[in-house]
Amino acid sequence: MGGEVLSWPHMRLNLTFMEDFMRLLILGTGGMANKHAASFKEIEGVSVVGGVDVVPDRLAAFCSEHGIPNHFSSLDEALAWGEFDAVANVTPDAVHYATTLQAIAAGKHVFCEKPLATDAVKAMEMTEAIEKSGKVGMVNLTYRNSPALQKGRQMVLAGEIGEVRHVEASYLQSWLVGRHWGDWKTESKWLWRLSRKHGSNGALGDIGIHIVDFASYGSGQEVAHVFARLKTFNKAPDHKIGEYDLDANDSFTMNVDFTSGAIGTIQATRTAAGQMDQLRLRVYGETGSIEMIYDTGKSILRACLGEDVHTATWHDVPFDTVETNYQRFVQAVRAGKTQEPSFRRAANIQKVLDKAMASDSSHADEALG
Repeated sequence: MGGEVLSWPHMRLNLTFMEDFMRLLILGTGGMANKHAASFKEIEGVSVVGGVDVVPDRLAAFCSEHGIPNHFSSLDEALAWGEFDAVANVTPDAVHYATTLQAIAAGKHVFCEKPLATDAVKAMEMTEAIEKSGKVGMVNLTYRNSPALQKGRQMVLAGEIGEVRHVEASYLQSWLVGRHWGDWKTESKWLWRLSRKHGSNGALGDIGIHIVDFASYGSGQEVAHVFARLKTFNKAPDHKIGEYDLDANDSFTMNVDFTSGAIGTIQATRTAAGQMDQLRLRVYGETGSIEMIYDTGKSILRACLGEDVHTATWHDVPFDTVETNYQRFVQAVRAGKTQEPSFRRAANIQKVLDKAMASDSSHADEALG
């Protein structure tokens, strides 16, 4: 007989490889898509097989840079082809809803950039659709990748600071005052984030979802009430640059009550000169405190515990590296079971953001249902 006859062990290995192999489509090829492509390509058994964008030159350049063989001008065109298992949705915020539902209806797993949607009603509809489909739906809440956050949360949940009483969280960026990431006044990738008609909910929608997740996840608390203030600063004549109305919020503050009875503050801004990309969380308990910091790629974990509370002495706490959201998504697809951060988690955080916007309008405390 010609050809090779595979024994059962060889056949099992081959079947295992096929089960572990995942074909990924990247939808939207703007700046963040480069991180998706590079991160997924590093994972064994994952092949980025296609890219989708409505801007032909951007699509061509992206696919060329990352060695992606198939280019599509629309999601419809990509779904008609269909030779992929999962979608990384890296489109602008306002586009997540329709495109994600379309991918779910076509039987695809979805890894969606944050926020899941521009309001909680749409986010919950997406959540229910993915859960009903049985497919994996996860959201790229990037700072879950911080080992300081993961270790700090473990310490809080283990009772190392006693009952949580007070939480203080901030997310500080400075790209509106510094040019370390480019000139926002001339680049569309920044200008759309300042314009509500371009689908942006401002700092609240863009980085608010990160710091609310960072604060509530790291402290092990869930938000019950929100009292918020949003602020949009004057950044150009008539609050406009070209087609972009600069009307989305640039900063926000929240006073929050947690379901446990603890209270806290959560704030974020794009105008914090000297802070490129810093998330800081302090969790104060009845017997100690923990501080978790992510600062432009570097994680720091500090604690004041035990007898050190009497001298207000803080110590650095060591931690191990953790898996990324990209790795967890691939594992989830292979296992057929969603991991965190899930669509439902992102939808619940969106409820907090919606209540913050309502509170700013009503000048009143808003309760989460």
